[in-house]
Amino acid sequence: MKIIIQTPDFTATRKLTHFVEKSVSKLETYEERILEARVCLKTDASDSKENKVCEIKAVIPGNDLFASRQSKSFEESVKTVVDALKHQIERLKTVEKQQRNVVGPINGG
Repeated sequence: MKIIIQTPDFTATRKLTHFVEKSVSKLETYEERILEARVCLKTDASDSKENKVCEIKAVIPGNDLFASRQSKSFEESVKTVVDALKHQIERLKTVEKQQRNVVGPINGG
């Protein structure tokens, strides 16, 4: 899986990019078909302390997944987005399994 990290508002530290790569790469254990993960880290212009935003688009053939979270730190935002994508992957697999069971064997079994 290719991981693309964008930080339009700032220059990310090596520590932050390593954390993002390590966290996002764990998604591959849940779904091996992920071709790439596009990660965008940015700061929200609000007065809130929770202004660190992480958006991740996981590119899967036929089913791209997307999640966005905002919190006090980029690390926390990345962790919650990765968790959200894990749940989306689990739902996707459940739906795909149900669809296979409904369709049944192609040549009648």
